[in-house]
Amino acid sequence: MRFAAAPEYQVFPTRERPLSPYQAAVRAARETQPLVRSFAPDVVVVDILTVAAALAAEREGLPWITLVPHLLPLPDRALPPYAIGALPPRTAVGRAFWRLFRPLLRLGEERGRRELNEARRRLGLAPLAYPHGGISRLRALVATFPQLEEARSELPAFARITGPLEWEQPYPPVELPAGSEPLVLVAPSTSQDPDHRLLRCALAGLRDAPVRVLATTNRRPLREQVEIGRNTVLVDWVSYSQTMPRADLVVCHGGHGTVVRSLASGTPVLCVPAAGDMAENALRVAWAGAGFALPSRLLSPRNLRAAVLRALADRSTQRRASEFAAWARANPGGAGAAREVERVVEELRGRDSNPQPTG
Repeated sequence: MRFAAAPEYQVFPTRERPLSPYQAAVRAARETQPLVRSFAPDVVVVDILTVAAALAAEREGLPWITLVPHLLPLPDRALPPYAIGALPPRTAVGRAFWRLFRPLLRLGEERGRRELNEARRRLGLAPLAYPHGGISRLRALVATFPQLEEARSELPAFARITGPLEWEQPYPPVELPAGSEPLVLVAPSTSQDPDHRLLRCALAGLRDAPVRVLATTNRRPLREQVEIGRNTVLVDWVSYSQTMPRADLVVCHGGHGTVVRSLASGTPVLCVPAAGDMAENALRVAWAGAGFALPSRLLSPRNLRAAVLRALADRSTQRRASEFAAWARANPGGAGAAREVERVVEELRGRDSNPQPTG
């Protein structure tokens, strides 16, 4: 395994750096291409956000695979628009309602297609006739639980659900709160909620609840003094792989990595979405019966306490989370993704050794 530094560029334009995302991608693709050429791979695996690497692979004439480290964001006739925070419909009437929004979504998809094709033109690549061109039609590895994608009417032929791809930097263990009450792990986002609203509500709402609380600041100090209950341990950082299997409930914002690690540990989640795809993750988990969602507009110490106690009392949710964990043990995501990459390489080699007749 060899590591090399990726080119850095401004993704979102600012007054000081007005470069648009696709202009930046053109620059980064040109800077990445020599690295791809020097390594001479059989196939390139590219994160869904790093379109520059996919463009560089194409310029080198190499096949590329997309890694999707979360739910598949492609639209589906059975689903609401992605990431708006709506539950998947359970009836034909509900599915018909969401189909009414497809013409509006197609406008945005077409704009994205035009912008990507302009970047491709500048790099000497042919235009794409379909939207979402940052996802490979050769293969897309979707690193999530299949249970969270069961609401789809169908999975695209090029997509494969591998299971979560989990990795965590080693970290020393932390001391858990004393006692035998249910353990609640409060695991806020590392990138959202800079004011620690979720953490402060959890510390206040659970201070005298019949639970033990382990909470982390994620190395971002609280800006104001907060009373910490005797049932609570507050730390700067915590190892999820060590603590989630011992927890009875994980309270989080709903980031995909946190959610799937908790479910892989057999622990239900209570999600309070903050931004991005968190609402989608939260509602898919609730739809699958492995957790609960509390809208951020309703977040308060009292409401959070009520939601936590409700979640801890729900045996069906706990059983469902255990089913997720059993699936994860039987289907390691890393091994599944590696097998799929190897399968693609074998298919490409077989295609090259058996060229199709022409004429």
